Amino acid sequence: MRPETHALADGEVGADPTGDGEPMISFDHVGKRFFKKGKPFQALGDAHFDVRPGEFVSIVGPSGCGKSTLLNITAGLMRPSSGQVRYQGAPIGTVNTRVGYVTQADTLLPWRTVRQNIGIPLEIRHHPRTDRADLIEAMIEKVGLAEFGGHYPAELSGGMRKRVILARTLIYQPETLLMDEPFGALDAQLKLVLQQELLRLWADAGTTILFVTHDLAEAVTLSDRVVVVSSRPGTMRTIKAIDIERPRDVFEVRFHDRFRELQQELWAILQDDMLEGGEM
Repeated sequence: MRPETHALADGEVGADPTGDGEPMISFDHVGKRFFKKGKPFQALGDAHFDVRPGEFVSIVGPSGCGKSTLLNITAGLMRPSSGQVRYQGAPIGTVNTRVGYVTQADTLLPWRTVRQNIGIPLEIRHHPRTDRADLIEAMIEKVGLAEFGGHYPAELSGGMRKRVILARTLIYQPETLLMDEPFGALDAQLKLVLQQELLRLWADAGTTILFVTHDLAEAVTLSDRVVVVSSRPGTMRTIKAIDIERPRDVFEVRFHDRFRELQQELWAILQDDMLEGGEM
């Protein structure tokens, strides 16, 4: 089971509410400036919050506010223009091999079967060949694809492909999952199925998750806390604790009064940015 997590109070940013351990990820006044045709523009203004070990934190905000940029910096794929990101207390200065990154793109190799795609991280890490088969079969079983191990990506549905990507990311047991709108392109019913699957896998593994989404209902359904980011340049508006009991059924939870209240509270914070022309 996942470790106990501690939610910050609404609006409280950055602090460890218990003082009893090192945050997994610390964003210390992080900003990011890009250049387009030689002209600078500030995508991310000031990100300042912590993510606790084993916690599920979602980031919501208008398009272009720096949500994905935060994930890229945490993965070590880019550097901040100001401030610092620390992973378990150490500044991130290169590619962060302790995290797994699930992006919006379908990154399966079409010439490899499900088993072969899932096994790629083990090959890269030179994991003993004698153990690979057992680990791959166990992961295929865990994500509900036991009958499809020999299939190629073109033979799979969109939901199955997402399961393979998730299995490939989890097989090397990363401490933290960075997830950038992983279910955004799926239909509503399939999204619910994969959200439930993600919660089950997260509860079993105790992994820390930083999850970017444009879907407020998804954020409330999955998260311990939701970070609300303003329109560009993105700054932290608030952090909302999701005080709904776990475990959660992703379908039934949406009929709870507290679920509706939290969704309305988040929209009240976001709506000014959205009505000014931003898009989630």
